[in-house]
Amino acid sequence: MNPTPSNAPPKIGVLTVSDRASRGEYEDRGGPAAINYLETTITTEVEFCKRIVPDVQSEIESAVIDMTDHQQCSLVVITGGTGPAIRDVTPEALEAVCDKMLPGFGEAMRAVSLLQVPTAILSRQTAGIRSDPDGGSLIITLPGSPKAIAECLDGVLAAVPYCIELIGGPILETDPARVVAFRPKKKK
Repeated sequence: MNPTPSNAPPKIGVLTVSDRASRGEYEDRGGPAAINYLETTITTEVEFCKRIVPDVQSEIESAVIDMTDHQQCSLVVITGGTGPAIRDVTPEALEAVCDKMLPGFGEAMRAVSLLQVPTAILSRQTAGIRSDPDGGSLIITLPGSPKAIAECLDGVLAAVPYCIELIGGPILETDPARVVAFRPKKKK
């Protein structure tokens, strides 16, 4: 990852994984739902990098690498491809490109989703970090449903800004009326 100029807004990648949306046969609702959620929750000025790819592991991997290594996104959210279907390969793609996996994100998202629907146990959401000497990127996989995207992000976003700081990324502030970003209190 190349350093981003200090005056440039932090970048957030939003990657939609969908065969039909990538072919234009289906309107992408997951990516716009993730952007809407992040725009109304993160108060720091950010720039969004958007992309749609089919449910093909190599294409998901390439898109994540492009967003993290070349576009310098400190956060990437991926919507879709996290279920148990044969074509759902987003978690496998994430594991292939990350240096560290953060299974607590998936556990938290499933816990929140289980309050809404019993089939949440079929979900394979997770998160990971892709890093290099200049810093890292947090990558979070989400379901494709706009309602589920908001529920899952509600369950994990409080930890996201501090995680990004820990891996050398920018400071992201949140609207405390929506989500209070947790940061440990500094000892005096």
